[in-house]
Amino acid sequence: MRKNNVAIIALALLVPMALPGALSQARAQAEKAAYPAMAAVDAYLVPDQNAEIALARSGAPASISDGAEVMVLGRTGFTTAVKGTNGFLCVVERSWGAMTTDAEFWNPKIRSPICFNPAAARTFAPIFLMKTRLVLAGKSKAEILAATSAALDSKELPPLEPGSMCYMMSKQQYLNDRGMQWHPHLMIFVAGDAAKSWGADGEGSPVIAANDPEERVTIMMVPVWKWSDGTPGPALGY
Repeated sequence: MRKNNVAIIALALLVPMALPGALSQARAQAEKAAYPAMAAVDAYLVPDQNAEIALARSGAPASISDGAEVMVLGRTGFTTAVKGTNGFLCVVERSWGAMTTDAEFWNPKIRSPICFNPAAARTFAPIFLMKTRLVLAGKSKAEILAATSAALDSKELPPLEPGSMCYMMSKQQYLNDRGMQWHPHLMIFVAGDAAKSWGADGEGSPVIAANDPEERVTIMMVPVWKWSDGTPGPALGY
């Protein structure tokens, strides 16, 4: 996992604390057994394209998502359904947004609306889009990791641009089986292992860090107080 006490879907979606001892081990084994392989492709698709567009837009406030490009998932990958005007990109991430070691990497229930800012749309979203094409081509986890690592090494996938971030504020999010909605939150993508330099995970710090060595970033998560539709989110505990 990205951090011993952090479980994250995609691009860092939910942060439950690990359970102690045998209970934690039993839970991890049950999760691993639940999704041992990819489900049928249809299980990951949203039949109504307009419904997927609306779900993708719900990742950020309308002042941002109304002008964003929107991509939807098809049988070979994501394609543009709506052209944008502000440089943002909204998609509904699926389970393979997580690291290949995640127990829910193949969970077909996951729907994670996310809106990338222009920097992240150019330099972070391409990793997920590439992983999607590999998944739908029938590649194994090992093949997916090898291909994305090679693409990062060769600069086929671009280096992360400073200022890359995204919004994950959809009340309709299903992040994983453990927490489903969790909190509306922002995520900032920082190259390398950068938790300490951000003061993340400290007592009273609102920043939660998740180091992702597969994508070569640290994801800084900041919970916020309301969903994208303006309604209050769960109480914040910091």
